[in-house]
Amino acid sequence: MKRPILIHPDPRLKKMCDPVTEFSPELASLAEDMLETMYDAPGIGLAAPQIGVTKRIIVMDCAKSPEEAQPMVLINPLIVWSSEDLSSYEEGCLSIPDQFAEVERPAMVRVRWQDLTGAEQEQQFDGIWATCVQHEIDHLNGKLFIDFLGPLKRQMITRKMEKLKRERARQG
Repeated sequence: MKRPILIHPDPRLKKMCDPVTEFSPELASLAEDMLETMYDAPGIGLAAPQIGVTKRIIVMDCAKSPEEAQPMVLINPLIVWSSEDLSSYEEGCLSIPDQFAEVERPAMVRVRWQDLTGAEQEQQFDGIWATCVQHEIDHLNGKLFIDFLGPLKRQMITRKMEKLKRERARQG
């Protein structure tokens, strides 16, 4: 089931998320909803707080085409290593539609997480996958990509989002 995506500024996007402790059919259903919402948006990553759920779960798929789809569900993800090399990507966010900015992050990261059964997984990511996983984990800690920008650019984007929300509210 597709879920509505919260738009910045929304206080729920700035909350620290709670760890997932119960690996249930409801969790699998949430992950399914998140993937459907992400693909429909369309996006390459989505964190639970973006749909109003303050749990530590993210989904992502940075594959270049639907035929190569590699949907991933990461529960309680934790970056256990980051490279000293940095890379810069023009990032966007489904909670901040049509706004993009260059953000510099570690070029490679190793992430440990649990899958839908609770089993521990670990993998190294690079390229767009590394950027995406870091961006989504930031969401779980109440951080948005615009928090990496200077105050003027951040305020400008926030004002655009407030205007967008007012326009959407008027349209009903």
